Amino acid sequence: MTRPPAFAQQITFLYAEDPAACRRFYGEVLGLPLVQDQGFAAIFAVGAGHRGFLGVVQARGPREVTDPRREGGVVVTLVTPEVAAWHDHLAAAGVPIEAPPRHAAAAGITHFFFRDPAGYLLEIQRFDRPDWPEPG
Repeated sequence: MTRPPAFAQQITFLYAEDPAACRRFYGEVLGLPLVQDQGFAAIFAVGAGHRGFLGVVQARGPREVTDPRREGGVVVTLVTPEVAAWHDHLAAAGVPIEAPPRHAAAAGITHFFFRDPAGYLLEIQRFDRPDWPEPG
């Protein structure tokens, strides 16, 4: 069986009851560039090369774990070698951080968690292991 071509890009859509607050958070606090505003959805680029994106969309209702089209059910991990710098930036911006950065030896990462205005759990992470692919 012949496999189709590899995927060229990826978008994770986050559903929020207050999408305006999330748009401000991703655009102003995290500094992600807005690449498309579709009215009902705002799509931000994550990283160089326009390969990964986060979209913020109006939720159909409050969080319900059983329906992935509502708030919840995902952890967004942003990978950077500058974990401590991001921790300091977010703390200075008043973003509630669950715990300071820590090294998780079993996974070979350094990371910390925080939440966006809609309650999504986000993680800033660095891979401390040589077998993680470099961005390209």
